[in-house]
Amino acid sequence: MVDVAIRKPVLAGRQGGSATVRLTVAPAASRVALRAPAESLAALSKALGFTLPNAPKTSSRAGARAALWIGPDEWLVIDEDGADLMAVFSGVRAMHSATDVSHRNVAIIVSGPGAEKTLAAGCPQDLSRSSFPVGAASRTIFGKAEIVLLRTDEETFRVECWRSFSDFVFGLLNEADHDAGH
Repeated sequence: MVDVAIRKPVLAGRQGGSATVRLTVAPAASRVALRAPAESLAALSKALGFTLPNAPKTSSRAGARAALWIGPDEWLVIDEDGADLMAVFSGVRAMHSATDVSHRNVAIIVSGPGAEKTLAAGCPQDLSRSSFPVGAASRTIFGKAEIVLLRTDEETFRVECWRSFSDFVFGLLNEADHDAGH
């Protein structure tokens, strides 16, 4: 009999928050860093099953799959059902670069009426609903860590960060929530 080491997911079992903010670790997801010129967007959109967003601070979604605009020719594609996104992109003949970053990133869900205020404690971006409405997405920072932020509903944000920074980001979110007096 061979002993097989079972790898414990980063942030496994971590919870945080208060009466007005809930911090939870999102389930594992497939992620691809996608780069492509404008002339490839139609073919890539067809493969994904929805139109890739092409404006700053926007995202597109169909079911469990979302694409977040990160730059003029860059997107973070997330499939919360864990679909093989590399297989989706491998059949596209249009010029593009797709890199699987599923194991690089971790997502933390920040939800509740105090979510915006908690994130604002460490993020320089205006997160008010008028400037960062539902569906808004942006690469930004939280504390000293680079994150990708997506507002999924009025009181919920998805914070994507690198695994190596996840403990720092989670702890800082928890501290920001408590400092905000929630």
